[in-house]
Amino acid sequence: MRPLGDPLHHLRLMARMGQAAGVELSAALAAGRIPPEDWAAMITRCRSCDATLHCEAFLAIRERSQAPMPGCRNADQLMVLRD
Repeated sequence: MRPLGDPLHHLRLMARMGQAAGVELSAALAAGRIPPEDWAAMITRCRSCDATLHCEAFLAIRERSQAPMPGCRNADQLMVLRD
């Protein structure tokens, strides 16, 4: 098992991916739309992903794509929060 990625780096990636999908994750968390345990699980999924470079490249090109990157481990949760 490989080590998890840097928490702060992945938190930022996850926030940017949320914005790309049309979701303000911090606002959703503050409003109670994301339970704390789900928030922690989303960060852990992001930290365990080995496609960080692909994610960064996707975000550099498509900051407002209205959908998360194909293969994003949090794509389902982001789409539910957007809708």
